[in-house]
Amino acid sequence: MDIRQITPNYAVSSQIDPSDISAIAAAGFTTIICNRPDTEVPPSHQSAVMAEAASDAGLTFVEIPVTHQGLNMQMIDAQKQAITDSTGPVLAYCASGTRSSIVWSLASAGTMPTDDIIAATAAAGYALGGMRSQLDALAANG
Repeated sequence: MDIRQITPNYAVSSQIDPSDISAIAAAGFTTIICNRPDTEVPPSHQSAVMAEAASDAGLTFVEIPVTHQGLNMQMIDAQKQAITDSTGPVLAYCASGTRSSIVWSLASAGTMPTDDIIAATAAAGYALGGMRSQLDALAANG
């Protein structure tokens, strides 16, 4: 598990294991967002298994499977809503954390300056500067 903090209340990770969930709860996270489609993982790591483990640990589990080709505004809005609805810090995961960083960035457009979004993801190891025009466009269309 490689948790990388984007903001005080939002972090991303590569694929987590069901056995990691107790440590995630102990770290103070209250919500887990799965941005990884079930087609990318074995049955032992599919969303139903992860949701059950999260529930057993008292965490909220939200499934928003994202692919780079299929990313759309419904997914972005769902991610934003899941973050807003969380009672505490959120951990989102995918294969490497990149998709979870991208979706957060797009969901944050218009609520944070683009430079701050890019700096936050860069500090966590995700170089998303190439998304500047998309972030600016979303912010302008607010």
